[in-house]
Amino acid sequence: MAAIPALPRRYHAASIWALYVVGLMPAAWYFFQASTGGMGFNPVKTFEHVIGIWALRLIIATLAITPLRDLAGINWVRYRRALGLLAFYYVVIHFMVYLLLDLRLDLGAVGGDIVKRPYITIGFACLLLLIPLAVTSNNWSIRKLGPTWIKLHALIYLIAAGGALHYVLAVKSVTLVPFTHVALIALLLAYRPLRKPFLKWKRGRKAPTRSGTDLSAPAREPALRPAPDQQG
Repeated sequence: MAAIPALPRRYHAASIWALYVVGLMPAAWYFFQASTGGMGFNPVKTFEHVIGIWALRLIIATLAITPLRDLAGINWVRYRRALGLLAFYYVVIHFMVYLLLDLRLDLGAVGGDIVKRPYITIGFACLLLLIPLAVTSNNWSIRKLGPTWIKLHALIYLIAAGGALHYVLAVKSVTLVPFTHVALIALLLAYRPLRKPFLKWKRGRKAPTRSGTDLSAPAREPALRPAPDQQG
């Protein structure tokens, strides 16, 4: 497989900011469409729906960073935090459209929906779980929380599963588009428990086999341990 050319380090910060700009473009475009009559007879519902789909896509992209590095050697870890925060922004926009434009700030109706409609209950729970992840998506929190930070950000897997279930229950049918999103999330969740055995097998294949190597001796730990898989 041909290697993807590495981006020079001096462009890393600019490329991350560019990702934020590009990532918010769909929201801006759909807002323009909804405001100018380009989303049919129910623009609020359509706008709410497409923003929710983009939130799920960004969650998928966030989860895909680690498998891409492990399986294809594509190291885009620097973009994971931006993708995760973009997913959070889209979830917030999705909820705000529902709260402000759909229900017109009727908090009683919102509370009733959260209690009575399972897909809204699940979606609201996912939003609440995303808040601490977004708040701690910074270097200071990583240093301050230490190993707890990794455990906290593992919630993204639960959020992804909840988001997929929210989507399926909301559309009430599994056509090609929902099936594709749910299948991708299922694959990414399935990879998580398989990752350590896969990496162990991969390291075993790269173990030295020169004639002078004593293969019966226990392998030494590498001088530099691989960084823990962090959701950032």
